[in-house]
Amino acid sequence: MTSLAIPERDCPLCPRLVQFRTDNRASWPDWHNAPVASFGDLSARYLFVGLAPGLRGANRTGRPFTGDYAGDLLYPTLAKFGLAKGEYGARPDDGFTLVDARLTNAVRCVPPQNKPERSEFNACRPFLLAEMAAMPNLRGLFAIGRDAHEAMITILGLRKVLYPFAHGAVHRLPSGLVLTDSYHCSRYNTNTGRLTEAMFHQAVRNLLESCA
Repeated sequence: MTSLAIPERDCPLCPRLVQFRTDNRASWPDWHNAPVASFGDLSARYLFVGLAPGLRGANRTGRPFTGDYAGDLLYPTLAKFGLAKGEYGARPDDGFTLVDARLTNAVRCVPPQNKPERSEFNACRPFLLAEMAAMPNLRGLFAIGRDAHEAMITILGLRKVLYPFAHGAVHRLPSGLVLTDSYHCSRYNTNTGRLTEAMFHQAVRNLLESCA
């Protein structure tokens, strides 16, 4: 198994994100305000990947998709499909645990306007690749949103034209892994009807069925 490389708390790799982190620490000194570690065991078969921590979500709480609206749909869905247990309480000490699933982000630090730059994806690329290499049972990837999908395709060195994003799509990658896409479980997408609970459930079901 490959050793797991993770960014240090004061990771210096991305000057723009370092400055944003410094500003956030001054504004909200009791928040996490640091690279957000992945959640779940390395023995998991499924890796769920988002774009980057949300300012008032994971950047505040220190756990992926925890404390903002996206987690309100994501975590109960994982529990519904047996990929988590406990009751999600939107805080890292709620006792909620993942089962055969792991959550991470393509970029580990919160970016301004939730928009990482290409250089920031490149800086975090080794961390995600090392994480995947350190997961001996990894079978499936789940991209939470178009941006996460495109980041994954780029990070894996694949051609986007061959693996276009589509909600619920299942892509079989040259490595043998399966990549499944979903619209992001954001408040905007659910409020506008772009993503319904049933649609999100179906995308997760597609992942599980394609890896069975």
